[in-house]
Amino acid sequence: MPSASANYLTLLRTSGAAAFFVPAAVGRLGIAMTAIGIVWLVHARTGSYAAAGLVTGAFAVADAVAGPQIGRLVDRFGQARVLCCALGAHAAAVALLLVGVVPDLVAGVLVGATLPQLGALSAARWSALLYGERAAALPTAFALEALANGVSYLAGPALVSVLGAAGRPGAGVLLAAALVVGGGLALAAQRRTTPPLTGRAERRHAQRALLGSAFLRQVALGLALGVFFGAMQVSVTAYAVGRGTPDVAAPLYFASNCTNLVGGWVYGAWRHGGSPRRHQTAAAAGLALVSLPLTILDAPLAIGVTLALTGLAVPVLLILTSALTQSSVPRAVLTQAFTWGNSASAAGSAASAAIAGRVVDTGGAHGGFGVAAGAAVAMTVLALGGLRDASAAEDERP
Repeated sequence: MPSASANYLTLLRTSGAAAFFVPAAVGRLGIAMTAIGIVWLVHARTGSYAAAGLVTGAFAVADAVAGPQIGRLVDRFGQARVLCCALGAHAAAVALLLVGVVPDLVAGVLVGATLPQLGALSAARWSALLYGERAAALPTAFALEALANGVSYLAGPALVSVLGAAGRPGAGVLLAAALVVGGGLALAAQRRTTPPLTGRAERRHAQRALLGSAFLRQVALGLALGVFFGAMQVSVTAYAVGRGTPDVAAPLYFASNCTNLVGGWVYGAWRHGGSPRRHQTAAAAGLALVSLPLTILDAPLAIGVTLALTGLAVPVLLILTSALTQSSVPRAVLTQAFTWGNSASAAGSAASAAIAGRVVDTGGAHGGFGVAAGAAVAMTVLALGGLRDASAAEDERP
C-alpha cells in the first residue's frame, strides 16, 4: 500500500514528530513485555502460577490506578520533570523485584505504580504538534500510535517468552525495564515538542471537563473495549482447549492480531470524511454484528474468519476513542484524559477476564464469547448516545 506508507511517512516527517514517536514506541515495547515478564519471573521463583497471577494482577491494578495521577502531574509540571522522577522510581522498583528483598506482591505493586503510560504522552505531543489547519491529520497520528501499540503487544510477549523458556526469566523483566527507562528518557529529552503548560486557574477550570458527558462516554467506551479484549482472550483459549486442540488457539489469535494491524493501517491512511462519531458508531455496530455469531459458531475455520473480522473494527475504535477524547477536553488536562482512557481499558480487561472465566466454567467458550459480544453491544449504545447528543447540540446552535 504505497499511498498508505506515503501518508504515514509524511506525518513522521513533520518537524519533531519522529524524534518523540520512536523513543515512545521503544518504551511501549518494554511496557508490553512487563506483565508477562513478571509472570515468568514469579513462576520461576515460586513454582506457582497462582502466585504469578496474583502479582501480575496487583501490578495491573496499580498501573491502572496510578496512571491518571501521573498524567495529572505531567499536565501540571511537564513531561520531562515527571518522566525523570517516574522512571527513576520504576527502575528502583524493578530492581527490588529482581533482587527479591521485598515480597513479590509489594514489588509488583511498586512496578505498576511507577510505570509511565508513554503512549498517552506521545498522543499528547501529537495533539500539541498538529493543531489548527493540521488537526485533520490527528486521526492518522492516532492510527500510528495504535499500530505501534499493536506491534508492541505482538512482539513484546513473544520476546519475553523466548527468554523465559530459555531459563532466563529475570532477563525478560530487565530488558523490559531497560526499554521503558531508555525510551522514556529519550522522550523526556525532546523538549521542543513537549505540550505547553497552562496556569493553575486554567487547569482547575479544565478539570470540570473530565466530568463532562462527552469525555466520560469515551472512558466508558474504553472500559467496554477492555471487557471485549479480556473476554476474547479467555474465550479463544477455552474454545481451543475445549475441543481438545489447544494448538488451534495460536492461529486464531494470529488471525485476529494480523487483521487488527491491517485495520488500523488502512483507517489511518484513509482520507477521512464525515463525523468521527458516525465512524465510531459504525465501527461499534459492525463489531457487535460480527461478534454475535461467535456465540453459536463451532467450526475452527468459521471462528477464525469471524475473529479476523473483529480485528478490523477494534483498531478503528481505538483511534476514534483517542480522537474524540482529544476533542472533548481542554489541553490543560489532555495527558490525564488519555491516561484515564488507558486505565479504563486495562481495568475492563482485567475484570472481564475473571468474569468471562466464570462464565466459561459454567457455559463453555460460547458463553465467554457472549460476554465479548455484550461489550460490543454496549459500545454501540454508548456511541449512539454520543451521536444523538452531538446532533442535538448542532440543532440548538443558532
